[in-house]
Amino acid sequence: MRAGTFRATLTAVVLACAGTTTAGAQQPFDPALQAEIDKRTNAIADKVTAWRHDIHQHPELGYQEKRTAALVAAHLKALGMDVQENVGGIPGVVGILKGGKPGPTVALRADMDALPVTEMVDVPFKSTVRTVYNGQETGVMHACGHDMHTAMLMGTAEVLAGLRAKLPGTVKFLFQPAEEVPPRGGAQPMIDAGVMNGVDGVFGLHVGPGPLGSMSYRGGSISASADTWKIIVRGKQGHGAFPSTAVDPIVVSAEIVSALQTIVSRSLDLTAGPAVVTVGAIHGGLRENIIPDSVWMIGTIRTFDPKSRQIVAERMKTLAQNIAEAHGAKAEVEVVLGYGSTINNTAMVSKFSPALKRVGTAAGVFENKAGSMAGEDFSRFAEKAPGFFFNLSVTPPSVDLFGVASNHSPLFQGDDKALPVGVRAMSTLAVEFLVSGGVPRVP
Repeated sequence: MRAGTFRATLTAVVLACAGTTTAGAQQPFDPALQAEIDKRTNAIADKVTAWRHDIHQHPELGYQEKRTAALVAAHLKALGMDVQENVGGIPGVVGILKGGKPGPTVALRADMDALPVTEMVDVPFKSTVRTVYNGQETGVMHACGHDMHTAMLMGTAEVLAGLRAKLPGTVKFLFQPAEEVPPRGGAQPMIDAGVMNGVDGVFGLHVGPGPLGSMSYRGGSISASADTWKIIVRGKQGHGAFPSTAVDPIVVSAEIVSALQTIVSRSLDLTAGPAVVTVGAIHGGLRENIIPDSVWMIGTIRTFDPKSRQIVAERMKTLAQNIAEAHGAKAEVEVVLGYGSTINNTAMVSKFSPALKRVGTAAGVFENKAGSMAGEDFSRFAEKAPGFFFNLSVTPPSVDLFGVASNHSPLFQGDDKALPVGVRAMSTLAVEFLVSGGVPRVP
């Protein structure tokens, strides 16, 4: 996953919430309509929690979300929607809710996939699912909060279905698989299947650590581009007691790992935006006295600036290949461009961020000054229509905010009390978009 509020954003949340409230200017909005959204949200809070627990106990990796997709599709059908399944040849689900009056079309998106992480949080709905991933046995866990995303959008669908007659336009509910599987992910196949045709605006959210119920947003870049890379170092296998007769790819790989860390600090202009190069896995060898023939490593690149994105890829190849050659080895380097930076439409943020403040809790609603290094393929939906992606903090009050586990950790946890906040926010944004006519398209 790749999106959400991680450590830097979390610090901003805590500091901002210490001195701000949700008070401020608000857009005119029918108070009776807002009261009905709130009433319907409160009425289904227990159902949303039950869905979240069920999905959390039955996590599915990217492109494998058949059970989750079936649960979603059955719910949308029960609400009387036109439902499309297996959208894009993957377990994508689209629900179409036509309002009682003509108007624009707004899309709401949630991702459904889990991660190859063994859960270490002791909750009654803890995941015990196991799988084999990249040749290793591991647990499967909703360590990025997509169980919450899916449950909240299911709840939003029920709230808006109850308001069908009052809606001037159409709502598309996009339940997307494989957000955690770059470079293609789940958004692109669904877009290729036409889900964004006729859409005038799209909203999404991501949960993460922070004061329970607080929300944050930002115009412009809110998440980094996310590229993947793989390096294979090929040496010469030999006996561990006679290294001079071999070419040790482990030693070569160790130098490459260290050298990769200099790209950001020595090759990039960081005034153009932050960047990260991370080694996520490295494997080589079978036993203690054998120098292996090869080592492979994989990782991620996060940037905001297109030029920095290019420089990182070029420097990775130069460093790895030259270091390997200096030791008599060879390095094969592959960099695959993945998700672009998620760009929030400034007109969408300006027009609809007051709605977040109107429905926010005492924990606060504020504007982030910087984006997150997390990546998101919501970026692809936002390339097709004006987008607004925001963050919802879900840390239980009993957890120390400055020691809290981030998304993708086996200790990541989300409090169910945040679920109604997300439902209320997404429902309000959708209704306000339709009622107001959305935002002008920029050619």
